[in-house]
Amino acid sequence: MKTFLTFIITFLIITNLTAQVESEIFLEGAKVIDIAKHGDYLWVATYGQGVYRYSLNEQKWINFSTKSGNLDNDLFYAIEVNNDFVWAGSADGLFIYNKKREKWSKRKFAKGGQFGNWIRALKYDPSQNVLWIGRFRNITRLDVKRRRYADINRIQGKDQKSNNIKSIAFDGDSLIWFGCESGVHRYEKKKKYNNESSWKYITNKKRGFNEEGKSVSVSSILFEGNRIWFGTDEFTSASDPEFNVGGIYIFDRRLDWDKISQIDGLADNGIYALGRTGNYVWAGVYSFDRKENVEQGKGLFLINRNTLEVTEIDLDQLRIRSSTFHIFLFDGVYMWIGSNAGLLKIKISNPLAKLENSGTKTNG
Repeated sequence: MKTFLTFIITFLIITNLTAQVESEIFLEGAKVIDIAKHGDYLWVATYGQGVYRYSLNEQKWINFSTKSGNLDNDLFYAIEVNNDFVWAGSADGLFIYNKKREKWSKRKFAKGGQFGNWIRALKYDPSQNVLWIGRFRNITRLDVKRRRYADINRIQGKDQKSNNIKSIAFDGDSLIWFGCESGVHRYEKKKKYNNESSWKYITNKKRGFNEEGKSVSVSSILFEGNRIWFGTDEFTSASDPEFNVGGIYIFDRRLDWDKISQIDGLADNGIYALGRTGNYVWAGVYSFDRKENVEQGKGLFLINRNTLEVTEIDLDQLRIRSSTFHIFLFDGVYMWIGSNAGLLKIKISNPLAKLENSGTKTNG
């Protein structure tokens, strides 16, 4: 069942004009973790209901899951797609859908032990026909044409968390960033991946991330102009209140770091995902409950890229029964948002919300 509504939201944004927004909810009740768009199809990874494909032209859904009998896994963390394949990341390896044969297969990874098969991020590079796979242990580079997998161990010293990959983002045509549980790796595409000089590691030391917390776990990466936005995880305890302090860090690519956190208007400091429409950055925020040792979604927020002013979005107007938002994908017209209660589609009519590079997703 889907709900359709048209409403007016005063975001206090974009030249002080009221933005007219159309909103639609799909897959109500599904925990949507990741989204990928290719051509006229939207591919959706869920945690509990397998993979969905949505035809934008025909407005029809197809489900791949144990319930449908066409996939033997329902729990997915990431999804990516090209002309020939769909790749879905699970805790049990990489699931591969051959579009021509209409069949799924699975790839397991020998290195990294049991957790080495937990795939949390996928990013396809069409310029090189390469799929980058972010695993709980190791980065894997798949040469799609040759079907060759190459494991890349990015552990720094004895810090295992530096090799636990959470997010992947392309920075123009030349750089790839890999967020991990203790910082971020930057790779120069023009150099060979097994050349140590092609990599740079930034952590919360030597002025990085304002040198805050004992560690910094990068859940989402977003680029705008000469700045990089890093969404980070909040994970603290009574005995270790400074472990992962969370928040959004903004790096000018040189020396300066700004930060947006709870004191600036966010509901809390955990960041699931960042997205962008025009002059505004979207943030899915959560709080870490120390007593229950669980994450609790805290809603959607808009941040003015120029002033860094934070505005909370009224979820009652969206009529979505969730405050947990995992992924953003802007296709040039619609912002697609994955939540714990379905897939949200928003169209902002103000032309300033449009982007030059559509089909861009940013996740956790």
